[in-house]
Amino acid sequence: MGGLTFLQVKNAKPGRHADGKGLYLLVGPTACKSWVLRVQVGGKRRDYGLGSLDSLSITQARDRAREWRAIAKAGRNPSKDFKAAQVVVPTFEEAARHYHEETKGSWKNAKHADQWINTLTSYAFPLIGKLPVDAIDAPEIESVLVPIWLSKAETARRVRQRIGTVLDYSKAKGWRPTDAPMRNVNTLLKALKQPRRGNFAAMPYKDVPAFMSKLSDGDQSMGRLALRFLILTAARSGEVRGTIWSEVDLENALWTVPAERMKMGEEHQVPLCSGALAILEEAKRHSTGKPGAVIFPGLKRQPLSDMTLSKVLRSNGGGAYTVHGFRSAFRDWCAETGINNDWAESALAHTVPNRVEAAYRRTKFLDQRKELMDRWGTYCIGSEKSYPQPDAG
Repeated sequence: MGGLTFLQVKNAKPGRHADGKGLYLLVGPTACKSWVLRVQVGGKRRDYGLGSLDSLSITQARDRAREWRAIAKAGRNPSKDFKAAQVVVPTFEEAARHYHEETKGSWKNAKHADQWINTLTSYAFPLIGKLPVDAIDAPEIESVLVPIWLSKAETARRVRQRIGTVLDYSKAKGWRPTDAPMRNVNTLLKALKQPRRGNFAAMPYKDVPAFMSKLSDGDQSMGRLALRFLILTAARSGEVRGTIWSEVDLENALWTVPAERMKMGEEHQVPLCSGALAILEEAKRHSTGKPGAVIFPGLKRQPLSDMTLSKVLRSNGGGAYTVHGFRSAFRDWCAETGINNDWAESALAHTVPNRVEAAYRRTKFLDQRKELMDRWGTYCIGSEKSYPQPDAG
């Protein structure tokens, strides 16, 4: 054969020692020994490391060199092919759980992280969970989505997005050769017409005062108090339901919602009109008032559910609208009464869409918003005198 002998390999000095057909033993200055294959790929001569002498004997090195020469002759990169062959392709469920474990620390709260994996557990894993991620194409994804595409439209959209995320992640990990085939999935689903997603149904702002008057009549449940507070502060449902007493400064009429409870992840301050302060005084009678206590508690002093507020809305004649829609009503009122656009957007805790403008704008218009929320409160209840003023103490 004319190649290196076992004794020559053992006693080889620093340098390059040819075994034949492009296989070489490299010996470094510190006597470290490794195998290299010199071969042409695509018309270019290249060296590929096969491994160290500790991991490959001379016989194993020759066998691997023979395999790699065949791959190179076919015009492919032998090193790349070899690495791909060593990859253990996970199932879709394994890849999804791997991604979830890697990223769950970046979620704003544990509930959203749990919801992310739970939707896949319920709808995707039973059908494609055991398939290798490199075997999933548009028809497999379609099989998951079709059963819920019409009956659970919003859930189906989330499942589609999360399957796509897992497959794109798998491509980045080298577990599949392509990104998620979402364009093809959309083509397959095109014949199934989902209900159009619109804006949250909002009560016309001109109807809000009459609705607030109705809410104020009779016994005040926690749900009624919370919904009234939500309307007067133009806040989101989750922000109101999760409010605790330490967030409220009654003396300065200011509610500070911490960043972790805000949609955009930034602290938000809400000036409180006298009507909102009166609601808080009423809520005190049904709460421990401790700093960490929920202001509008439900069962077992836990935060109210979003369903509770929706039920209050329906039972008081607002069944055609959504709780979130009161933010739109507030925004429409601002627009039609000449309120400065920046003040209104800041009151709703919206981000500045222009990135350059956002980089330079530092003000939150708090002083201006105090007047704004007072005017909104006056409008909603007809007169600030319609609410008893809170005690000075």
